[in-house]
Amino acid sequence: QAQLVESGGGLVHPGGSRRLSCAVSGNILTFSALAWYRQAPGKERELVAAIISGGTLKYADSVKGRFTISGDRATNTVNLQMDSLKPEDTAVYYCNVRNGPRVSWGQGTQVTVSS
Repeated sequence: QAQLVESGGGLVHPGGSRRLSCAVSGNILTFSALAWYRQAPGKERELVAAIISGGTLKYADSVKGRFTISGDRATNTVNLQMDSLKPEDTAVYYCNVRNGPRVSWGQGTQVTVSS
């Protein structure tokens, strides 16, 4: 089971940017998928963005063109660059890695978009 530690959350104004990072205990190239999920109050957890083995990128429709997921092999981190943030992006953001049936989650980091 991988250990994941997210950072970068906080308060940001609408239209602003934020970069989330997830430190992974292990070589990120060994995982079949690296992803960010989020959960807003009263809502189910949803996929935000993912890197699928082979390099395929996947984004939720609501964040396409605004968010960018990337992996850094040198530091074994998974990053989520969030631009043009909206109040509806407010949520706890979770890092997730998968290797076959084994799935690991981080503890989450709060992102609040408000003026």
